[in-house]
Amino acid sequence: MYKIPTHTFGEAIEAVKKGARITRLGWNGNGHWIELGRCFSYINAKNESVTLGKFSTSKALMFVGDKEIRIGWLASQDDILAEDWVIDMD
Repeated sequence: MYKIPTHTFGEAIEAVKKGARITRLGWNGNGHWIELGRCFSYINAKNESVTLGKFSTSKALMFVGDKEIRIGWLASQDDILAEDWVIDMD
């Protein structure tokens, strides 16, 4: 039987900084992962499009799910203490 190598949260975050996608074995649902995002665009309250350029230093962790993307994902206590993080460097 093939065992998926798992990692700590710290190891997973270091991998995200290098371009990896990370996920947890303990999460419900397939096709969910975290990755690093930058160069954000949004519509403000005046209905104006605002884009932070590609040279912006703004970065955020992005949760990508099967039906949504959340900007600025925050880890729970359970996520931080978990040792079932999977790193995908592809």
